[in-house]
Amino acid sequence: MENLLAFVPSLDVLGALFTLTVLEIVLGVDNVIFISILAEKLPASMQARARMVGLAAAMLTRIALLFSLSLIMSLTAPLVAVAGHEFSGRDLILLSGGLFLLYKSVKEMHHKVEGAGEEGKGAEGAVKAASFSFVSTIAQIMVLDIVFSLDSVITAVGMSNNLYVMIGAIVIAVGFMMFSAGAISSFISRHPAVKLLALAFLLLIGATLVAEGFGQHVAKGYIYFAMAFSVCIELLNIRMRRNGLRK
Repeated sequence: MENLLAFVPSLDVLGALFTLTVLEIVLGVDNVIFISILAEKLPASMQARARMVGLAAAMLTRIALLFSLSLIMSLTAPLVAVAGHEFSGRDLILLSGGLFLLYKSVKEMHHKVEGAGEEGKGAEGAVKAASFSFVSTIAQIMVLDIVFSLDSVITAVGMSNNLYVMIGAIVIAVGFMMFSAGAISSFISRHPAVKLLALAFLLLIGATLVAEGFGQHVAKGYIYFAMAFSVCIELLNIRMRRNGLRK
């Protein structure tokens, strides 16, 4: 009996697992939105696979970072100095990731607003283009996964000193995101205004990453609240438009 009880987690462990899982899901929202927007540019037959591969890569990246805590801690040490300001390895990663996210967000916004599209291609060219786009999409997802994973892993380390709890929370959170990614992607693609809001959200996250790269901490809670409020207003607009069409 005592041997069996040894395998039963304590309430403290379960509480830490639940809290950390919720935080991982919240911190993973930007990742899911970015993956959904990138996957939408692929052929319909590849979109679900791209989302799954992207989220699986995010999970493996976060777990790998957890097993290299000493490396993460060393990233906070000053690495280079520019104009009297010292940049650590973490700062440079956040800065480059933020600039990349700003570029992608602005590019997608321009594409959405201007309606820029590609000319038709032959069957063979379309297959090659789709294959290249899939590889390119996964590569972009993996680059941003590293940046997004820093916040996730740092939060996990600050919340718990139990490696198994941290890994369990990440696996559960990514599993939940895999389950909901399809619905989120479908909803975003059906509502152009929501997609622009999502891109604006990524734009804000990119600006936040750049600011943090320069040592200016910005609480993401304010950004999440502002975007949640904007989405709620847009949902009310969608419902109002539907009710107007029914009348």
